[in-house]
Amino acid sequence: MTKEVFVSISGLQVANGDNEGPIEIISSGEYYFRNDKHYILYDEVTEGFSDVTKNVIKISKDCVEITKKGVSNVHMLFEKNKKNMTYYYTPFGSILIGLDAKKIQTEESETHIHTEIEYGLDINYEYLANCYISLDVKSKDAGDFSLS
Repeated sequence: MTKEVFVSISGLQVANGDNEGPIEIISSGEYYFRNDKHYILYDEVTEGFSDVTKNVIKISKDCVEITKKGVSNVHMLFEKNKKNMTYYYTPFGSILIGLDAKKIQTEESETHIHTEIEYGLDINYEYLANCYISLDVKSKDAGDFSLS
């Protein structure tokens, strides 16, 4: 994997059988591999705000960490078969969220990393939805720029 990468993150939330429709972010970013962890860094622009949010994703065996700093701030820890609680700080206030990861699966090649996370989402100790995140990271020089 090269340092310069394309990052695609799509998420889906299903509550009470209703599908909210997928949300997708596509960005360029940077990739590092250190201490048996994949590090992906990218910036995210939030509509209506001039500041960017800096994102760091760490992927290791059975664990994914997502840290956001900027317009929104959060440190989300997804550990397989473990529930983690954290505060999600937004410009409109903070929310206590629970992340109960059911599945974390990562596939790697020389030019591509694909990670899937399935988890239950709680808000203020109440179950809200089943959620799914698909993360694709591809080397910019891989020649194949499709992220699916």
